[in-house]
Parts: sequence; structure tokens; C-alpha cells
Amino acid sequence: MTFALRRQLARKPAPLPTSVEIDPVTADIIRGAFETICFEAATHLGRAASSPIINQSNERNAAIVDAHGRLAMGAIGTPHLTFVSQLTVRYGLMYRQDYDWGPGDVFLGNDPDAGGGHLPDYNVYAPVYDGDGELVTCIALQAHQGDTGGKDPGGFTLEATDIFTEGLAIPCLKLVHRGETRRDVIATLVRNNRFATFSGDLAAMIGAVQKGVASIEKLITRYGSDAIRAAINHSIDQTERQFRTEVNRWPDGTYPATVFIDHDTAGTKDVKVHVEVTVEGDNLSVDLTGTDDRQHLTGVWNTFANSRGYVMAQLASMIDPSIVKNEGLFNAVEIVIPEGCIANPPPNKPAALGSFHPACEITEAVCVALSGVVPERAQPQVYKIGMPNAVIAFDETGRMVMDQGVDSRSMDVSAVKGIDGWGSCPSSLGNLLLSQAEDAESRFPVLNISRELTTDGGGAGTWRGMPGSLNVKQVLQPMMATAWMVSHDHPISGMRGGDPGSPYLNHFEVGSENERRIHLAEQAMLPAGATIAYQHGGGGGFGPAIERDPEAVKEDVLDELVSLDAARERYGVVLTGSLDDYDLAIDHQATEQLRKEMAAA
Repeated sequence: MTFALRRQLARKPAPLPTSVEIDPVTADIIRGAFETICFEAATHLGRAASSPIINQSNERNAAIVDAHGRLAMGAIGTPHLTFVSQLTVRYGLMYRQDYDWGPGDVFLGNDPDAGGGHLPDYNVYAPVYDGDGELVTCIALQAHQGDTGGKDPGGFTLEATDIFTEGLAIPCLKLVHRGETRRDVIATLVRNNRFATFSGDLAAMIGAVQKGVASIEKLITRYGSDAIRAAINHSIDQTERQFRTEVNRWPDGTYPATVFIDHDTAGTKDVKVHVEVTVEGDNLSVDLTGTDDRQHLTGVWNTFANSRGYVMAQLASMIDPSIVKNEGLFNAVEIVIPEGCIANPPPNKPAALGSFHPACEITEAVCVALSGVVPERAQPQVYKIGMPNAVIAFDETGRMVMDQGVDSRSMDVSAVKGIDGWGSCPSSLGNLLLSQAEDAESRFPVLNISRELTTDGGGAGTWRGMPGSLNVKQVLQPMMATAWMVSHDHPISGMRGGDPGSPYLNHFEVGSENERRIHLAEQAMLPAGATIAYQHGGGGGFGPAIERDPEAVKEDVLDELVSLDAARERYGVVLTGSLDDYDLAIDHQATEQLRKEMAAA
């Protein structure tokens, strides 16, 4: 696996050959059918899988990729997965003779150096042929698996220096041959995975893609394969035109931004992500030259496919949402990611933690760069969490029990121009709903003590960021906890003069003589009854705080989202009365005078 292979995977594929001139209405009907097929496949997986990561949190995504490896359609799910799936499939397409592709086959890939995201993101996909035996499309399902068979349960090894430490890397593996399940292959995968539900989750992925294949075959029978190809070409071309039309409205110029990760897992501070976004007519380029390339860094290596996908997740959020998300987006943008930097690492670098950082800083930097160009859509599509507070144990049968900490929380929801931050997680997480805390308690030996929004947890601004939440959890038996703490020194950025979000904090064994704040990274055995308190960061504000409507500030104080002190010190709003008596009132004269003084300062 080499940089040359990545360049080949990212090359712009040609349109599909077809002799059909398709009308726009028929093309859109076929595109809509593709969207429905993706939705049904993803929903099938969500209902059939047992893992709460998949069946509650919905950390899965379906995509249709054409015979040239172009993204034809993606379903709801985690958006960056939509923009990663096609490269894993593209790798299989490049070597389909070696892997003996044919009707009825199903494949698996997760190798970061063969077009994949990090190892836990398993991509199960199947080719779809027409009646003449010609390949038309593939359908892919990507979902986060709870284990990867590596050194540490869950696949997140804080000190990993190569991909082999993290688990099994699979470039392309056939799971089903001409409709017959390869039981020896499935048994090998299951044996090398600690997660109790993995066998059923993998079966659910296979069943869902097979359902998708059957639906696409019906579509081919109805319209003919040439019409399907023509519809895909039409949709991709239309997306590119619409994206370029949006970009053409933006002012020409080069817009730089730099953001930082607090430290890598070994403590090297201020890991840099730099981006320059250039607009020239309807041409858009995103260049990550200047991003950190120190080879001794640990834990902050993102995969090439993920970096590319995260750039697109941010860009796609900053254009008209009605534009179809397909390969046309990539055709309209030049993405430059220097070889050897943390966003395009040398082969065999570890990748598990990179899907958190620097992946999120990549989207954040793109957003900061374009915040003055598209202010009404300048919300960073990120989750600045270092990594969830995963707690792991093994029961008397040797089965792994792991609470990955993906249940109820509020974090990183920033404001945009005209709208306060709202909700529990950024829209980049798409259909990632966050599983229910009550379900975690029924599955795992944990007790959720509290899940509360934190006053003053959202960045101040003309429009306020959503507060983060303090999540307090107790383990009911000895369990291993793993944490990598970042986004304290460099929380999520505010936009256009807004304050950054509140920082992340984490404490282990709260209330005991061993209580400690996790400053860097830690993997520790917690005794039964130990308590963890994880403060999730809030979203960033948008615009100067002293321009916020004083009435909105008063309402925030009454709702306990903003304190009386912050109302005065951050927003310049002087309130009289008592919060306890619910009779707060704005002293308009004092507020005007205080804001003048703050503006002058």
C-alpha cells in the first residue's frame, strides 16, 4: 500500500458509457429510487443489528457506488461515512479480477491504506450486474464495529505506532461467493473479534446489502441498465453544476485558517491543522499544505479517505442542502492533502483515533476559513470529544462487555448567523442519534448518575452556542477505562467574533482519595463503585457577544444556560431583580453604558 495507490483511488473517474439520452424527470425518478434503496438498506441494518452503536446510535450509512467507483447516492447516517465508502469499493473494483468478482458476491473492506476509514468502520458491499452479466453498480454499507481484534478491546490503542497494533486490516475480503456464504471466512472474522454481537451485526450487514442488490436489480429490469447508467451520469453532472453555481456566488480570494489539537496521546503539544480555501470563479480548492507532518506524533494520524471525506462533509453543509450528495461534489473541488502529513500519513500508521482528531480539526479549519464567505452556514461539522469514556470488562464466560459511552450527551453544537446552537450533537453526526442511557444500564454494569447541561457551557456570541453536558457515570464492577483528553486548551472555535465553546474535562474515581483529572491520556482499571465525570464541551458562539439582544440574554439566564455573572461580564447586560424570585429585568441604561465601555476596551 503506497501513496501512489491513494492518488489512483482519488483520481476522477470517467462517466459511465451509455447510448441512452435520458430525460431529467426519468433521471430524477431513478435517483429517488436509489435514495429509497439506501434508506431501506440502512434501516434494515439498524433493525437487524444488536449493537447499540448501530441499532440505536445509527452509526451506519448506505451508499450506491457505480461501476467506475463514483458515489451515485448516499443515505442518511453519519455524513463523513457517505464520503468514504466509495474509495473502499474503488479499491475492490481496481482488483476485481484478483478477487474474482461475480453476481451474488459480497465483500468486506476496512483497510485505511486501501481507501478505508479507521479500522472499526467495516464496509460491506456487493456488486450488482444486469442480465447480460455487465457490472452496473455496487451497494455498500459502512458501520462502526465495537472491536477490531487488536491489542486493546474496542480498537483504540493510545500508544499505537502502527496499524497492526490496532487490529485486523482488510483490503478486500469475499464473504459470500455467488450467493453462498463463506463460513470459514466468517468464522475467522468472528474468532478475531471480542465484541459479543459482532457475528449478528456482520450477518445484518450482509443481509442488508443483499436486500439492496435485489432492489437495484428490479430497477435495472424496469428501466434497463443503459438508462440506469445515464441517470447516474445526469445526477452527478447536475450536482457538479449546482455546486459550481454556489461557489461562483462567493467572492474570489484565498481564505486561510489554522486550528490546533491540544496534544497527541504521548503529550506532544499543539498539533496543527492548516487549510487554505481558494475561490476563483466557480473553481474551489481546499489545500491542507502546512498541516503537521512530524513523524514521531502518536495517535493523531487520520486516514486519507477520512480526511477527504471530512473536508467534503463541511463543504456540503455550507451549500444549498437540496443539492444531491454524490460524486459531483468531489468533481467540483480540488482537495490537496500533502503526503506524509497527519491527514495523509505514511502507510501502516495507526488510524483509530484520527477519526476524532485531526479529522474534526480539518472540518473546523474549513469552516473557520469560509465563515466570512458563507456566514449563515458556518457551523463546524465536528465533535471535539477526545474519545468516548469507554469502560470494558469481561464476564465469567470470557465475553467482553463494553460501554462505549455513546449515549445521551450534549456537545459541540455551535451557533450560526441568526440561530443559537440547539440540540445535543452537531449536524455532522447526521442520523447519529446517541443511544439511550437507560439502554446502556440494562446492557452493561454501569449506572448513569446524571446528564445535565452546564451553565455557561456554550460560547457567548450574538448567537449563543449550545451548552455541553456533565455526564457522571458509576461502574458497578471492576472495569477498564480508556480516555484521551483533548479540546481543553483548544475547544471548538467561535465564528466571526463569537467565543469558543467551553473546554472538555474528565475526572476518574470522583469522590475517592484517588480522584484525578485526566490531563493527557490514561488507561486504568477502575474498582467497583468508581465514578467518572466527563464534562463535554459546548458549541462556539457566532458574532460579538455584546451585540446579542439583551432580552435573549435575560431568557438565557432564566433558563440557566447563562449565569448572572456571564450576562454582565461576557454579554454586557446588567440585570436587576432575583433569579430565585424570577423577576429579572434589564437595566437598559446601565447595559448601554457597559457595552460602550466593553467595545472601547
